[in-house]
Amino acid sequence: MSISKINTYCLLVVGILFTSSCSNDDDNYQKAETSVLEDKITSLYGSLEALQLPAETNLSKIPSDPKNPLTVEKVALGKFLFHETGLALNPKKEIGANTYSCASCHHAAAGFQSGNLQGIGEGGFGYGSKGETRHMSIDYLEEDLDVQPIKSPSILNTAYQKVMLWNGQFGGTGENAGTESNWTVDTPKERNNLGFEGIEIQAIAGLGVHRLLIDTDFLNNNGYKSLFDAAFPNVPEENRYSTINAGLAIAAYERTVLANQAPFQEFLKGNEVALSPKEINGANLFFGKAECFKCHSGPGLNKTGFYALGMNDLDPNSSHIIIDETTKKGRGGFTGKEEDNYKFKIPSLYNLKDATNFGHGGSFTSIKDVIEYKNKAVAENNNVPQNQLASDFVPLNLTEEEINDLTAFVENALYDTNLSRYTPESLPSGNCFPNADSESKTDMNCN
Repeated sequence: MSISKINTYCLLVVGILFTSSCSNDDDNYQKAETSVLEDKITSLYGSLEALQLPAETNLSKIPSDPKNPLTVEKVALGKFLFHETGLALNPKKEIGANTYSCASCHHAAAGFQSGNLQGIGEGGFGYGSKGETRHMSIDYLEEDLDVQPIKSPSILNTAYQKVMLWNGQFGGTGENAGTESNWTVDTPKERNNLGFEGIEIQAIAGLGVHRLLIDTDFLNNNGYKSLFDAAFPNVPEENRYSTINAGLAIAAYERTVLANQAPFQEFLKGNEVALSPKEINGANLFFGKAECFKCHSGPGLNKTGFYALGMNDLDPNSSHIIIDETTKKGRGGFTGKEEDNYKFKIPSLYNLKDATNFGHGGSFTSIKDVIEYKNKAVAENNNVPQNQLASDFVPLNLTEEEINDLTAFVENALYDTNLSRYTPESLPSGNCFPNADSESKTDMNCN
């Protein structure tokens, strides 16, 4: 063999050995980091299973209200009612009739949030591709809009919370025990006296708040009567087709809306290659140095509780209405207790990539922005007193690389790409949804 061929052969051998060595090192490092993550989760929760979300069809494993047991028939009815624009029968303006639904502010394309800064039911116009272009109709004055006074929270994984809304005002159990004096008569909060958990109370009260009506003629003429019969066979017929039962069906459906196909969920079920190296590093930070798990825990990563992080409220210059002081005070606006002021509920972290704004006031425009804000721990809202801020709102001392890894975990590992499975192919009424105004129909190519 010539000298040149020998040199070439040696170079090839060395190259192969070097490449193989690096590959093995990378694999070993990845396996070690994966093992570390498994150990951290097991140490915190006892097992990987403790963070697993059940399949949406496994109703016995999904947390439910004892007064509203889940059934296949009830979930099926609720899925339709949640998206039904034909329930928009109590608008302030006739032009708004049959144009909006619960899903106008909570739809799959936006991770079951509103898709824009401020959700609009009646008086909203347009949809875009995921609700991002929905705006106030020129036929409406601001005071006639049905508009959210705060960033619309997602219904995703809410089965793991006992009370609903950013201030937790809906729910007759759990954290709302002892708040009965605040269940004001002739307001939606009075519905707490029905004794259901938050999801059920919000659904029941929300039908009235958002100008939706359970009309027996509509139900009879559009195929819903038989669905109610199947969902509530033990309720006397004279009481069966009611707002309360419609709300219970909607709540049953909402409880099944779970991000159980996200890569992190696959990892928890034993798929060790479900996460990229960056996502594994980010997860180790989430359950370690960054201490995100202290607030974001349980299968929904949305532990119930209320904390002040000093985030800004909706900007009046970019929103449809001026936000009142009660809304700005969060939990304190409901309980009336000064120590609860400026505290807001912990949201789930799944499918945030579908959203365009973050925080109760939508003051952040990316997930990384929120992580950087928490890393610095400097309140942006000067109206929040220092002594109200959460004790865990302290600098995290994360590096830029660690911030990027943590962002990758939240953005991608917690992202279920198939939320469309929770959307009906069509409605019994045949109506367009989640909106049915003329501009939305054009955007969605729905006639």
